[in-house]
Parts: sequence; C-alpha cells; structure tokens
Amino acid sequence: MFLLNSSPAYGTALTAGDAATLGSEGAAEVGRYLAVRADHRPTPLLCLPRLAANLGIGSLVVKDEGRRLGLCSFKALGGAYAVVRLVLAQAGSRLGRQVGYGDLGLAEVRAVAADMVFACATDGNHGRSVAEGARFVGARAVIFVHGGVSRQRVEAIAGFGAEIVGVEGSYDDSIVEAARVSATKGWTVVSDTSWPGYDQIPGLVMQGYTVILDEALSELSEPPTHLFVQAGVGGIAAALGAHAALVLGANRPKLVVVEPSLSACLFASVEAGRVVKAKQGAPTVMAMLECYEPSLTAWRILERVADAFMIVEDEEAIAAMNRLARPYVDDPAIVAGESGAAGLAGLLKAARDEDMRMSLGLDAKARVLVINTEGATDPARYHELVGLKPEEVAA
Repeated sequence: MFLLNSSPAYGTALTAGDAATLGSEGAAEVGRYLAVRADHRPTPLLCLPRLAANLGIGSLVVKDEGRRLGLCSFKALGGAYAVVRLVLAQAGSRLGRQVGYGDLGLAEVRAVAADMVFACATDGNHGRSVAEGARFVGARAVIFVHGGVSRQRVEAIAGFGAEIVGVEGSYDDSIVEAARVSATKGWTVVSDTSWPGYDQIPGLVMQGYTVILDEALSELSEPPTHLFVQAGVGGIAAALGAHAALVLGANRPKLVVVEPSLSACLFASVEAGRVVKAKQGAPTVMAMLECYEPSLTAWRILERVADAFMIVEDEEAIAAMNRLARPYVDDPAIVAGESGAAGLAGLLKAARDEDMRMSLGLDAKARVLVINTEGATDPARYHELVGLKPEEVAA
C-alpha cells in the first residue's frame, strides 16, 4: 500500500520551534555533545552499487546506525542526549551559572544528576539509550517494558543499571504507565513520542537524530534525491525530513515514510486526514516499529515534509535483512535488525512496482539514502531470521 501526501499542510513551512530544534544549529548542538563522548565516531555510509544497478537507480547508500555509540541503534543519539540536556539545565538552575558539556564530570554537576530519575517506555532501543545516558551522567533510570520486548533487549537495558518495570499490553500501554507512575513520583519522563502538553523533551530526542543526516551530507558529493525512512511513532522520519528541508531547501530529497503493515499508525492517519490510532492486532516482526499511535510532534512535521507513506509486510523486512547480510558481489555486508532493514524493504518494494516507481521518480538518476536504524539488538532473533550470526555477517 502506498499513498502520496495529500495533507493541506504539505509543503508549508515548519513551525518556528521545529525549525529551531531540527535545523543546522540543532544538529551543531548535538555535535557539541558528541564531542565530549570518547566513544563517539560517525557511523559509516556504505555504497551498494550492485544493488542500485539491480534496482535501476543511480546510486544507493546506507547509513549504518547499527554502530552508533556501542548501542547498536540510532536511538543512542536521542534518549541519552535528552537526559544530558535535562541534567545540564537542572544543574545550571541549581548552581546559578551556565553549565556546559565539559562540566558533566564535575562533582557538583554529578550531585545534581544523582537526585534525578529518568523514566521511559520502550520497545528496546530507546530505553537502552535513556539508561545509558543516565549512567553517563550519574542519574537513575527506570524503564517500563511491555511483554513483547525480548529478554535479550531487557537484559541489555538492565546492564546499564536501570530498574526494569514490566507492563501488561503493548508499547502504547507502557507509555501511559510510565507517565502515570512518573507523575506520582516526580520522575522526569524522557519519551520519544509526544502528546498534548508534552513535546519539549521529545523534541530534544528528535534533535539528537539530526546528526545522522548531517553526517551523511558531509560525506556525499551530492545530496540524495530520495530518503526512505522507517517509522514507529515517526520521530526519526520527522527529524531527518525536517533537517533535510531546512538545510537543503528546494534540493531536499523526496521523503518516503515506511511502516509495518501491522502497526501503520502514520499511514492510517494520512488516510483519515487526522491523527488516529491504528488497530492493534498480531505483533509485527519489526518490533522496534510496533507503535499504534503517532507522536503529535512527528505528525505535525511529516504532514509538511513527507512526500509519501508506504507499508511493508513482515516477510519483506526479513527479505531486506537477508539481502543486506548476503549482498551482491562488490556490495558490503551489513547487519540490519528486523526494524533496521525496513527502510530498504520500502525501497525494494517501490522500485519493483511500476506505479510507485513512476510516482516517486525512481529512475537511473535517483540517488537513494536509506538508514539502517539498528543492528542485531537481539542476536538470537537475528540468527533465527537470517540464518547467520551477526559476527558471521560482519566478518
């Protein structure tokens, strides 16, 4: 299924707040944070010329976020960054002076952080980022996980010293529970989705993601003509789409938002012409994208900057994982998790469908960028779906 963006807001300017958060200065701010992280390296931008030729497009590059900050996911850029910004703001207020990233190791700043508790709901990767950020600054993290989060992903979160709270139901149910408990205990919710009256912190999370495109543009000789980005609540798609629009203007790539058919809340919202909650049914294999209600901030942005929305099936995502793990000759092998390969799954589907291909202008001049949003964050599940262990692919 495929829809061009028909919203009345399509093509209109971003709000001043979104522009300030997600433009070039927003990305530069994230860069200043990353500069104090000894474990930071820009993630690789990998060219797949043989697959591009097979698809009849000019070029295909993959930004591999499976290698981000040791957390195996793009989420490493969002939750941890928001935690750091919130600690700096609180420390500055309490100490009565400006506090910067270079001050995070100071005893008085860490004393402020030690009094703070950060909570969130997660499908796995966002919670890991919030937990890692809390450990980085010396704060406490409480992560709410629903029953669909795999044991290995829960253990990875707990490995950063976070307290784990189990929640019955779906990711959306865990969001509600995290907000409810945090309100009673005075904890700070660091969510990657927004709702009425709560958008400043999700904006910081999204700001962290802008570095992905900033890094890619610094390496590419020409900007991409097409950007396929997967979506759960829509945060990364909105962040990259907004950043592209703000820094490239008329030269921005066409943004195609890709969702699992079993939890396509943005697609359902486009069809309805307003934000709606998708019907919950069987779980999707793309566990990190299993979200049934859009982030209001992401929706506000995607209405303006997304060019098209499409749905992929579970088997298409698995096929994309396998294509990256077993590449054509001369193309690099890439470890992509179930959700990490969804953007490529969208491209593969669009390039092989004549109507979608023509609607998007996927021709021999197209320069396509896709994001591998996660590596094998659940190695056992990866092995089950691909038939190879992650280390066998990387080798």
